[in-house]
Amino acid sequence: MKILLIGTTGMIGSRVASEARDRGHEITGTTRGGADGTAKLTATDTSAVAAVAAGHDAVVLAISPPRDGSEASGPLLAAGRAVLDGLREAGVRRLVVVGGAGSLEVAPGVRHVDDPHFPEIYKAESLAQADLLDLIRKEADDLEWTYVSPAGVIEPGERTGTFRIGGDQLLTDAEGNSRISAEDYAIALVDELENRNAVGRRISVAY
Repeated sequence: MKILLIGTTGMIGSRVASEARDRGHEITGTTRGGADGTAKLTATDTSAVAAVAAGHDAVVLAISPPRDGSEASGPLLAAGRAVLDGLREAGVRRLVVVGGAGSLEVAPGVRHVDDPHFPEIYKAESLAQADLLDLIRKEADDLEWTYVSPAGVIEPGERTGTFRIGGDQLLTDAEGNSRISAEDYAIALVDELENRNAVGRRISVAY
């Protein structure tokens, strides 16, 4: 499979790239600045997205909203819309999004990000990711999309190959913890690229 990975050098994107390459897939990596041998791409530029996406079998969007204290949702939604339109222009239908955990439900109708104990430092980013999911659900019916939410905590760790796949609810272990290594998250995401078990919906990944 020929995969365009938008956001290749981040914690998650770099592990997705490694996992996919190890399985024999061809990765075209892009970053905003064209660092580390990647192609330079402004994700908010529809024409640029279309040009680089052309000829690929799938696109993985692995970018984060601004983390400098500025408004987070607007820039991420601008990138999301440009990527959706760029895929349409390029004739690529498959999109897998590296999403957030904040929009996962901890009780019926109650999102993780709305919990009073949710860390304030991550709230703006989580709300932006939730807005991106809403955008995709409303505007990407013509594309074969999957939004992949991690556990409440995702960080570098061990590649175990053992984890659970859920839906819109936050998955926790017997002690109430919700976590996943970035390495195991990458396995789940590439599995979805290959197997296409969750087209048109969100899945979550956790131990």
